[in-house]
Amino acid sequence: MSIQLLTQHMTFDTAHFDADAENRANAGLTLLQRWTESEGNATWLLFEVNDPAKAKSWLTKARSLGHAPSAAHFLRTA
Repeated sequence: MSIQLLTQHMTFDTAHFDADAENRANAGLTLLQRWTESEGNATWLLFEVNDPAKAKSWLTKARSLGHAPSAAHFLRTA
């Protein structure tokens, strides 16, 4: 069963996102889609999750560094 991670970012720093690519890859995350809201500033990212424990650890580290998404949801394909 496939697991995805959907994150919402009220502010999105493209330079930081690009610099974090290796950390995301090491956490088993693969970017599938990126959206920006048509009305508002939020950015939404959808990742394929290869290792949920590593992905959760990546989120915890991002929170401690102040780079965490505004919201994060692990989703399972129905």
